[in-house]
Amino acid sequence: MRDLAYLQLLAREYPTVKAATSEIINLTAICSLPKGTEYFFSDLHGEYEAFIHLLRSSSGITREKIKDTFGHLIPEEEQIQLANLIYYPERNLGRMMKLGLYTEDWQKITIYRLVQSCKEVSSKYTRSKVRKKMPREFAYTIDELLHVDYNDDNKKLYYNEIIHSIIDNDIADKFIIALCRLIQDLTIDNLHIIGDIYDRGPRADIIMNELMGFHDVDIQWGNHDISWMGAATGNLACICNVLRIAISYNSFDVLEDGYGINLRPLSMFAAKVYQEDPCTRFMPKLLDENIYDAVDPGLAAKMHKAIAVIQFKVEGAMIKRHPEYEMDNRQMLTQVDYEKGTVNIDGREYPMLDMNFPTIDPKNPLELTQGEKTLLRTLQTSFMHSDLLHKHIKFLYSHGGMYKCYNSNLLYHGCIPMKKDGSFDTITIDGVSYGGKA
Repeated sequence: MRDLAYLQLLAREYPTVKAATSEIINLTAICSLPKGTEYFFSDLHGEYEAFIHLLRSSSGITREKIKDTFGHLIPEEEQIQLANLIYYPERNLGRMMKLGLYTEDWQKITIYRLVQSCKEVSSKYTRSKVRKKMPREFAYTIDELLHVDYNDDNKKLYYNEIIHSIIDNDIADKFIIALCRLIQDLTIDNLHIIGDIYDRGPRADIIMNELMGFHDVDIQWGNHDISWMGAATGNLACICNVLRIAISYNSFDVLEDGYGINLRPLSMFAAKVYQEDPCTRFMPKLLDENIYDAVDPGLAAKMHKAIAVIQFKVEGAMIKRHPEYEMDNRQMLTQVDYEKGTVNIDGREYPMLDMNFPTIDPKNPLELTQGEKTLLRTLQTSFMHSDLLHKHIKFLYSHGGMYKCYNSNLLYHGCIPMKKDGSFDTITIDGVSYGGKA
């Protein structure tokens, strides 16, 4: 009876013996093809320029394919030019036009070389799969060019007429761009992002836009990604955390230009509260320059200190509300001796490097001032009403998870709690113990 139920389910898609047999033949043949290229990225941390270049160049795979195809036919300099065109077609076409090199001969040669490169990278896929990746407006033309028989004189003439027609109708640039995009798509079959797209680097939002346009991607959430997911829901601890990290790395563009987070209330609050404080210990790391939202490092340091103090308060109050977290040792503000200027960490006393805390009441260090409460409400509203942020976070949910099993491999970010003997450790949440997959 179990076999009958299975066959009845199968019969919905393959109602006849002929249909089932045809699919068996198709799948058996596909199994004999080489496996598509998988690409793994981890800890992107907002470094969008490096990520986009590695993605478009397939970490040198495209360059190797060009060498395999044309290594004995064209000089290395022209191979490099062809590779750069495939990586950044719009930019390089614009340069060719500006230099007056965008001639009819160049267009013919370039289209021919791109078609040959496309043949090379598409050889491990079925025609059906390649066709599905083609841009709709050029699918028929590209499909014909990819399967020209050069030993047939009639087909040679047919091929030449297609190229002439493309050039005569002034669509060579669009056709070249379409071929370059197709080569990029065919070079990488599956893209795996193994955590931490966000924080530290300048523009995680640009990385997310790129991922949303990719044909086959899965994401394993990292701790930094989950912080942004929490911030988008309005969680105050997560909002403070992502703001503190972004400001400490001078990443104002991703906040204001990328996601439209209004930081003016924070800058005004920080400038007023820490007016005479240089906030030396909170100077941002100037690893990247902001293009759209340049902030004076001195003001950034004040903003960093302001949001850090608020984060300690918010997290401390949360830990106090949830004793089951067993994180009392992380309530740092309650461990400070505000008269002596020291802090107790794990039973050991350390001197504080900064003791100017105008918003902290030593008798109740976790209590937010009225100004801090008002600021948090404003920041919370900004995060909860950022359309692009919520679009990106929804994509993280729809294409992501804590882990993924793919080709018998476990993909996950960070670490799995384990004991010294290699067995899974257990963690108790709400009175229930969990270990391993659970």
